[in-house]
Amino acid sequence: MIKELLFGFLLIHSSLAKQDRSGNNKPARRVQTRRLQAAPGPGPGPSKKWLTLNSGEPLVIAQGGFPGLFPDSSEVGYAAAIAMSVVGTLKYCNLQLTKDNLGVCLADMKLNNCTNAPMAFPKQQRRYSVNGHDIDGWFPIDFTMDEIMKDIRLMQNIFSRASVFDFVFPPLPPDSIFGLKPKGKLWLNVQNDVFWSQHQLNVIRYIDESKQFFVADFISSPEIGFLKAVSGSKTFDRTLTKLVFRFLNPVEVEPTSKETYGALVNKLGMIKTFASGILVPKDYVWPVGKDGYLRPATTLVDDAHKEGLEVFASGFASDVFSSYNYSYDPTVEYLQFVDNSQFSVDGVVTEFPGSASNAIACLAQNPKSNTKIVQILIISHNGASIDYPGCTDLAYKKAISDGADIIDCNVQMTKDGVAFCLDSADLLGKTNAAMAFMDRSTLIPQIQPKSGVFTFDVTWTEIKSVKPLIQNPFQSGGLQRNPKSKNAGKFLTLLEFLELAKKNTATGVLIGIQHAAYLAAKKGLDIVRTVTGALKKATLDPKKQVLIQSDDTSVLAKFKASSPTYQRVLLFTEPISDAPKPVTDDIKKYADAVNVVKKSIIQENKIFITTGSTKVLEEMHTANISVYVSGFSTETLSMMLDFYSDPYTELVTFLTEGIDGVITDNPKTASAFLRSPCVDPNSAASFVFQPVKPGDYLAQVQPEALPPASPPVPPLEVTDVVDPPLPPVNTAARQDDSSGGGGGGGNDGKGGSSESGQPRIAVDVVVTTLLLIGLVSLIGGC
Repeated sequence: MIKELLFGFLLIHSSLAKQDRSGNNKPARRVQTRRLQAAPGPGPGPSKKWLTLNSGEPLVIAQGGFPGLFPDSSEVGYAAAIAMSVVGTLKYCNLQLTKDNLGVCLADMKLNNCTNAPMAFPKQQRRYSVNGHDIDGWFPIDFTMDEIMKDIRLMQNIFSRASVFDFVFPPLPPDSIFGLKPKGKLWLNVQNDVFWSQHQLNVIRYIDESKQFFVADFISSPEIGFLKAVSGSKTFDRTLTKLVFRFLNPVEVEPTSKETYGALVNKLGMIKTFASGILVPKDYVWPVGKDGYLRPATTLVDDAHKEGLEVFASGFASDVFSSYNYSYDPTVEYLQFVDNSQFSVDGVVTEFPGSASNAIACLAQNPKSNTKIVQILIISHNGASIDYPGCTDLAYKKAISDGADIIDCNVQMTKDGVAFCLDSADLLGKTNAAMAFMDRSTLIPQIQPKSGVFTFDVTWTEIKSVKPLIQNPFQSGGLQRNPKSKNAGKFLTLLEFLELAKKNTATGVLIGIQHAAYLAAKKGLDIVRTVTGALKKATLDPKKQVLIQSDDTSVLAKFKASSPTYQRVLLFTEPISDAPKPVTDDIKKYADAVNVVKKSIIQENKIFITTGSTKVLEEMHTANISVYVSGFSTETLSMMLDFYSDPYTELVTFLTEGIDGVITDNPKTASAFLRSPCVDPNSAASFVFQPVKPGDYLAQVQPEALPPASPPVPPLEVTDVVDPPLPPVNTAARQDDSSGGGGGGGNDGKGGSSESGQPRIAVDVVVTTLLLIGLVSLIGGC
């Protein structure tokens, strides 16, 4: 079974080999044709020297293979690391010793943290003293190598990661990892030599006796005594193996010198006498404050390089929060260490070697090109909303500077008829309006299923009095966005937004319109006319792209008649699985493009792994309808697990599918992706961004580990697309609302007006309680 699973996994990646980077076996689509016709790129990192000790490219060291998806130290994990990473990536092995003095690679010396040992050997729990601490668990020194290989299977040692590959793969000895093709490139980390010695086991003897099977390129250890013993061994060859002193937490005590690791940082000259490099937690180089933001870099790299010591940094994991400075893009963190114009570490030890490879091989040292290699649109989602509150001046300005082709304004209307930009008509959650406008809360089923404070019940002056709130869509998973700027910026009127875009000649606009029928009939507000007038008044350059987006075909029909040069985009907020020809024929009558969520292109399942691709792109492209895909961000929780928590892997996979544009909270990442030579499969570079074929990882999951299948998403029907004509604007409703001074609700008795038509001042007790709870949650979360 192990060999079959590994063979299947390697088949997944066979199409990613350099000799065949041209995409997938699907019929060519328009975007693919454009992409494949691109001229070969020059390849990254032209001739500039790196700021490493030896001026060479920093090393990528794959800690335990690719534990972001597969169990640490599994064969399939190392295969993934090799397939997704730069040539020369080192395979990192945490060496543990068995009862018979043989080596095995495991994430932890406690088997119960990373294997099924408690189930396989329920009576073998022991207590040992390790570096002065009593530890209970299952330990490799209580088992022979035969017992481990026969009965022990690996599992994820970080429980927030995918568990569907648990208990499938056995541990591996270092010689097996060394032998994985390409053969060699092994980093051996010896963590607890004192412990092994106390139990009459000998790491140096094991390494000496194994030389006919493997020779490590690097051996690291946090114990000075061990490294000195290795360097003094008659069989040690400095030309083949480098010794690296590993620093642990600064307050921990090194067992040989009895000094803390924090103190040993000041004794690099002494370390140079027995080692050629140091391995440090990344905070030793770039400290992160308690507030989650970077502090100034230390001088450690420069100090070590002056002593002739290489510096390797550890602790990189794309699915673990590091600093708000990186906006959740893992490559930005790697670049902070290798391409900051001041220094470069000599290598990174990472659990996601694909992300490190993308940073080093594709994004570092590249000229800041203004030209995209692939001509698909980068459309912002509420501006650069990963860094600032959405739809504010700061979010839009950053989106422009980050390289967005199109900035977006979802237009909302105020009670006094001012059009401005906000993601939804409900002010709750987008602003701190919960307390200020508590008496305006209404339930309007036509807008949303929960109560809210709606923009059309509030004046523009009142809206300007509240503060914007940064959105945290993954806060339940512990991911917050840029708290220092949680209330930064100001909301813009539609005219102000258009003036901002007008100043930036390369930036087009997307104007979103929703609830037009309700606003006309119930509030006397003509949002279509307001938007049309604002666009005329702005006198945008005719060459500037203008996209009009709506989920209402009647809105798009009005713009088709009045402004035929604008591109019309039909919005689908829910996933779609199929768009038969009669449906696409009708869509084409109203729209030039569609905006769909990611699940409409690549389907997902309940264990957060892709299940395959739909035909939606093919069907839309056959009808000559462009497809823009929304939902892109850089938080790891925004993407499926088989994208390796890497936004570049996700982007290139969707690009390979053939999409025409990405709608993203982080335009900077999309811009860097599309401007890198690595995005071009015809590039002369030795490494390019590598897609994942949707559904192939799922095929490797044991059937019993799969959850029940979700009900299929029904195909689109014509009735799902075509909307009735817009009602005439009810000017009487506008006059009544203006004289009433507040309220406003639905037409089914559940809204904000009483039977007499007067605004409802008293709010339902339950609604009030929920709003107060929400307010407390917002204050606490921000």
